[in-house]
Amino acid sequence: MPAGDPDARYPTRGRRRVLGESGFRVFPVAIGGNAFGWTATEEASYQVLDSYRELGGNLIDTADSYAAGRSESIIGDWMHSRAARNDMVVATKIGKSAQHPGLSADAVTSAVEASLSRLRTEYIDVLFLHVDDESVPFEETLVAVDEHVRRGTVRAVGASDHSANRVLEARIIAAQLGLTPFTALQCRYNLMHRTEFEGSLASVAEQQALGVMPRFALDGGFLAGNYRTKSELDLNSTGNIVLGGDAELHMNRRGQRILATVDRVASEQDCAPATIALAWLLTRSTVTAPIVGASNASQVADLMAAADVPLTRAQVAALDDVSA
Repeated sequence: MPAGDPDARYPTRGRRRVLGESGFRVFPVAIGGNAFGWTATEEASYQVLDSYRELGGNLIDTADSYAAGRSESIIGDWMHSRAARNDMVVATKIGKSAQHPGLSADAVTSAVEASLSRLRTEYIDVLFLHVDDESVPFEETLVAVDEHVRRGTVRAVGASDHSANRVLEARIIAAQLGLTPFTALQCRYNLMHRTEFEGSLASVAEQQALGVMPRFALDGGFLAGNYRTKSELDLNSTGNIVLGGDAELHMNRRGQRILATVDRVASEQDCAPATIALAWLLTRSTVTAPIVGASNASQVADLMAAADVPLTRAQVAALDDVSA
């Protein structure tokens, strides 16, 4: 099609993308482990991970605070049972666990060692700082993390929910002290929540070539169309999960307009609403891989299909406009 054709489709970028300057080539949708060991049993979690891997996925995100560490243990046991460690890029986060709270040097070391044990691995591919612990000098945290990079127990480092100014500060400290810089960023970003990322944080992410991994990509299931009325929010027994979302707050005109547009585009593309919400994120220049959880294996294919949906410019524009 001509370059100026308003219906020209976005070019595919392949099924793997490079995560910032880490060098890791990852599937454009990360499977989140926040439900593992909580609303998803071990058996269901294994089925989700099996399905994700079979369909070409290789990026798993978790945290030491998810299900009090149970999520990491399930992922570690699954990788061991499937001999899958070398096939996976594993990201975990530290700073929020009850056992190792905060980001002091001692907390970083104890948290990393505990995560390594639960994940049954000798290294963490991407270690994210789950909080911005301003009670600890930033230099102390970054030096402690860098020591693990030098030991080989951590391969890359990322920020999670840090402000643009703090991400800039971290880059300056890393340059001054010769430390490992951030190469990835996690933040809340989806069609319902755009202002938190778009603007200064997105600019910093682009300037520093950070690989952005949006969390709450479906806003707790709302953008998947799981909850269209307030009464449906109470039906958690169906297997739909509300994690980090504001579904009840979206039961308003704006939320319904956004969901209606997602539904229309999904109908045009002959796919699930969740697929469209994730595909929209993948049109953003800074986004590498949205993080999305699944409580059962039947949900995985729709999530991963986002990597193959070529939204038209008109469809992207419609989603942009309704969510602005």
